[in-house]
Amino acid sequence: MYHESILYLRIVMVGNKLNKLIKKVIVLGGGTAGWMSATLIKKVIGSAVDVELVESDTIGTIGVGEATIPPIKLFNSVLGIDEAEFIRETKATIKLGIKFDHWKQQGQSYIHTFGAAGKSLPFCHFHHLWLRSRQLGNTSTLWDYDLNYLCAEAGKFAQIKSKDPILELPNAYHFDATLYAAYLRKIAEKMGVKRTEGLVEDVSQDKESGFIQSLHLKSGKKITGDLFLDCTGLAAVLIQRKLGTGYEDWNHWLRCDRAYAVASERFEKTLPYTRSIAHSAGWQWRIPLQHRNGNGLVYSSTHYSDDEAAGILLNNLESEAIAEPRLFKYRTGRRIKQWNKNVIAVGLSSGFLEPLESTSIHLIQSAIVRLLHLFPHDGIAESAIKEYNRQSKIEFEQIRDFIILHYHLNERSDSQFWSDLRNMEIPASLKLKLDIFADKGLLFRDQEDLFLESSWLQVMLGQGVTPKDYHPIADSFSKDNLLHMLQQIKEIKHEPLAHLPSHDEYLKNISKL
Repeated sequence: MYHESILYLRIVMVGNKLNKLIKKVIVLGGGTAGWMSATLIKKVIGSAVDVELVESDTIGTIGVGEATIPPIKLFNSVLGIDEAEFIRETKATIKLGIKFDHWKQQGQSYIHTFGAAGKSLPFCHFHHLWLRSRQLGNTSTLWDYDLNYLCAEAGKFAQIKSKDPILELPNAYHFDATLYAAYLRKIAEKMGVKRTEGLVEDVSQDKESGFIQSLHLKSGKKITGDLFLDCTGLAAVLIQRKLGTGYEDWNHWLRCDRAYAVASERFEKTLPYTRSIAHSAGWQWRIPLQHRNGNGLVYSSTHYSDDEAAGILLNNLESEAIAEPRLFKYRTGRRIKQWNKNVIAVGLSSGFLEPLESTSIHLIQSAIVRLLHLFPHDGIAESAIKEYNRQSKIEFEQIRDFIILHYHLNERSDSQFWSDLRNMEIPASLKLKLDIFADKGLLFRDQEDLFLESSWLQVMLGQGVTPKDYHPIADSFSKDNLLHMLQQIKEIKHEPLAHLPSHDEYLKNISKL
């Protein structure tokens, strides 16, 4: 499950102004990052600012960000997007979680779902009751009490009409990122966003402040603005090439530095979850769409040559490739300042965290929402820049820790890659979370952490961390009462399965709406 409060918008006014009234926002770069930025800004404060997006059809996009997490539903809702239309337009499928194959050991799997197991008590999460019940002879896994897991395994989905929170079925989507950008473009242009086609040849800065003043296109056209969003991906044209902002490299924790991506034919049965399949020096994603599968291999170039990586990916598709694999190179980490002068980096220009937990599109979303919270009205203030960068840093670091968690908790013995990650020194913030869970089964979520306690719980349990103790509240039930209560919860969680359509039936029905 995921923290969603970032979508409740308010505009913050601050002092110490650095420049003139903000009347025009320039978004440089299209793709998912550019069109999500332009559309939401126009929707929320379009009466106060003009929005112009500059892109070139000759520049391709990486287009691997096809899996999302639940906050994307709130983003679409703010824009007034009809879900059925969205699913049709973007060839979307439903995502209930991520299945991790071979991450703990070869041959073992678990699912990190968007749901929460069982039903928690005040001051006592459900897993403490389950931990005690295991000592009393209960052989059920935690996931037997998780409706998202049960539906994922059964290949079923529909919106459950119930006010009982125990039957919540939170979901996200898999979609074609290129189609999503095109869909948002249509919405944005209807709202008044101006699109300009062209390649940037030069960038003008104010001599005193260093602020960007204008973009000079190869066509000779000059684009002026007050605030610039850099959505140029790994090229980072404004935030790095022009402003030289700098980058914090996290390769010592996250060793993968390259990825291949390729599309393949869809499977006959469309699974309602993403798959993450660990290999000897990286992992493979498999994302089911209505018209194809999205696939890729994230890997360490120290351990695989590019040819080896391409071969591993193509030999493990399980359906025919319909394009040639595309290679891209990256450095895991973050831009030291994601807001520098009058430029805000959005998307891959702001940093790169591998798509293990499908956070790439969410980081675009949160960057735009954060800007809207702190949007400058009658001048950019240094205090607003500092607060934006403080929040961005925390967000990147928290997601980084969650990704490191998967690698560090492996028990694989088949390669030096996994051995090194298991034995490496991890961030102190992550070590504390691991230690207190292993000792006492306790989970404490950092303020504004994207991942809730249920997410940390599933990954730690799934990768072999069994707490030594449980909360004393679990002892307040007699053996019979505890086992009876858990059995009732399990039955409630299983009951909807008999009535839900298959995932493919759901998609077929919604396409008719």
